[in-house]
Amino acid sequence: MLKIENLHVAYGGIQALRGISLEVPDGKIVTLIGANGAGKSTTLRTITGLVKAASGSIQWNGEELLGKSIDKIISEGIAMSPEGRRVFPDLTVLENLKLGAYLRRDKGEIAKDLQWVYELFPRLKERDWQVAGTLSGGEQQMLAVGRALMSRPKLLLMDEPSLGLAPLVVQDIFSIIAEINRQGVTILLIEQNANMALKIADLAYVLETGTITMSGTGAELLANEKVKEAYLGKHKG
Repeated sequence: MLKIENLHVAYGGIQALRGISLEVPDGKIVTLIGANGAGKSTTLRTITGLVKAASGSIQWNGEELLGKSIDKIISEGIAMSPEGRRVFPDLTVLENLKLGAYLRRDKGEIAKDLQWVYELFPRLKERDWQVAGTLSGGEQQMLAVGRALMSRPKLLLMDEPSLGLAPLVVQDIFSIIAEINRQGVTILLIEQNANMALKIADLAYVLETGTITMSGTGAELLANEKVKEAYLGKHKG
């Protein structure tokens, strides 16, 4: 279980997070929705140690994460699939995936996990020799998720996995997110496509200018009139 309590983050004189509290129970898909600049990515980046918190607490299975190094946080079983995919364009698909396991020493298990990623993403297996920069946007997103899975995370943080992808590819990505969760990985998902995110989420939070303004099950928020108006309108995907 990931538990965030009263988390404050400020940088460049801006209060990015203003005392947010949320929980990500084991085995669930939790989504954080909100407009651009609401603080969604800052939340993920603070969990992984990329951004320093001013105050508050982030506990993972009862252990405080704030102040730990990024490597230590990854070794605790937390991985991130970042916004904008961030694959290494000059390396092959296979090389990118292996980099996801760079902290691991269990070679036999790494080979098994590579097969697991290839089962989830058959397209990557077909293209394991191909340089990542030549893949389509959807394939690069699959690679970013696959690379995060190679660290064998218990908790996968996903930052805007559907951004810039064609609608059919978005359907694929969300099916795979649900499958990864079914196979035992807890997921904290940040997503502009609130409609898709709420449909697969067990729990959901609405973040507005650094404050959580609403929470509930995915179904409850999907049916909420305020959420519909703000995030599920015709132009909101």
